[in-house]
Amino acid sequence: MKLWVVLTLVLLWEEVQYGHSQQIKRRKEAGENRIRPGNKRVKVRFPKLKEKEAVGKGQSLLTQVLDKGRFLRLVDSLTLTAGKDLELRCKGTRIEWAYPSYLSTYKDSRLSISQQDKYSQLILTSPSAADTGEYSCWAVLCDGAECEKDTDRVSAAYIYFTDKEQLFVPSPIHFEIVFMRPEKPAIIPCRVTSPQAKVSLHREVPPEEVSIDGTQFFYSPAKGFIIHQPSPEHKGVFYCKAVLKDKPQISNKYQLLYVEVPSGPPSATIEASSTVVRGGDNLNVTCTVLGEPEQHVNFTWTYPGQGMRPVSIYEAWRLINRGVSHTTRISQSVITVEDAETIDYGKYICRTKNTHGETVVTANVDSY
Repeated sequence: MKLWVVLTLVLLWEEVQYGHSQQIKRRKEAGENRIRPGNKRVKVRFPKLKEKEAVGKGQSLLTQVLDKGRFLRLVDSLTLTAGKDLELRCKGTRIEWAYPSYLSTYKDSRLSISQQDKYSQLILTSPSAADTGEYSCWAVLCDGAECEKDTDRVSAAYIYFTDKEQLFVPSPIHFEIVFMRPEKPAIIPCRVTSPQAKVSLHREVPPEEVSIDGTQFFYSPAKGFIIHQPSPEHKGVFYCKAVLKDKPQISNKYQLLYVEVPSGPPSATIEASSTVVRGGDNLNVTCTVLGEPEQHVNFTWTYPGQGMRPVSIYEAWRLINRGVSHTTRISQSVITVEDAETIDYGKYICRTKNTHGETVVTANVDSY
């Protein structure tokens, strides 16, 4: 009788333990399978990666193709020997490129670009020291006919093409003018073809080497000498000297001029040769702009006899020094009316425009 009771208690204990373990198992399975009320199983979905996310934000798209199908991911700079062909690839289905202006200015046939399914390819054959510069690529995002640069997917590398015969990057200009302004740094662009070259800056008159302190003057192999806060005392003729493996070379010469006129819309004035004209007289109206030395000015005239009376328009510009080595560009447009008639009396309007804006000035011409 006692044996039967013991067996019964053992069976009951095992049943309780089995039910408890099943309950734990069900809880665990419910958590793992994300079972929601109603016993409906929900499939976990992961968002598809966009093309830009798949590449990785900030990750370089630019690679150099090496021999035997090997690739080198480019970051910052690369030094190569002039004469050896260059092949670059940039990941993406729609890619645009930028490269030294020397190549685009002369539409160099040595440069070719082609778009493949998953990358764009740039090939430069027989590169020379003059091809030294920044090469960059970026992805283009398009919405229908409108496209824009994807700023999250831009890669760039500065490539040096070394040539022991040319330590400085060649320039078609042998005597270059550098305009200095008080509000921004000035650059003397004596770039080198090897970052290992030691470069110094020299003034021609009086002959002396300029002290480079790293604060006021700083040298960058990819840009040249940078003057952080230009002033009139920095004017003059300068040149650079590079030394590599005890072999010195001299750069082109640079004329540094200090600019007085700040950036902005044209500073224009207008003046008539006479404000009162008789019939048969000749009339000149001059529109003058003082501006930045390299800033081109567009002139447009509106005058009383426009479309009905013949006139001649003459334009010219020149650089002038004002004060202590302050250089300004004076641009002028002159409209000439010969044998004035009644229709020529009235308002002469000169519109002047540069990259910063537009200025309009007027002059009135009356009859006696």
